[in-house]
Amino acid sequence: MKRIFTLLVLTLAVTSLCLAGSVTGYVTDLKCAKAGKAGEAHAGCAKGCIGGGEAAVVVTADGKIYEVADQAKLKDHAGAKVTVMGSIDGMKVTSVESVKKAG
Repeated sequence: MKRIFTLLVLTLAVTSLCLAGSVTGYVTDLKCAKAGKAGEAHAGCAKGCIGGGEAAVVVTADGKIYEVADQAKLKDHAGAKVTVMGSIDGMKVTSVESVKKAG
């Protein structure tokens, strides 16, 4: 029984490491992202919408939209280009380790 538990713990640890990654793009609100609006020209609108309660997302240069579980970590970066480090599952960042301004 002890071996099975140890094997399970090791499997979960390795699986979580495989999902770690980063996403670089602009922080904008979900509604505007779906309409193709993001980037520096959209920063003012993103700040207003996210400040008003809209969900914050990261839009990459190729237009992919990543939902982010920890909204509080994105709120101060509304409209900015950032790199989000954390666990990624498909098109969702399920946990955020850090958010840094990107060049």
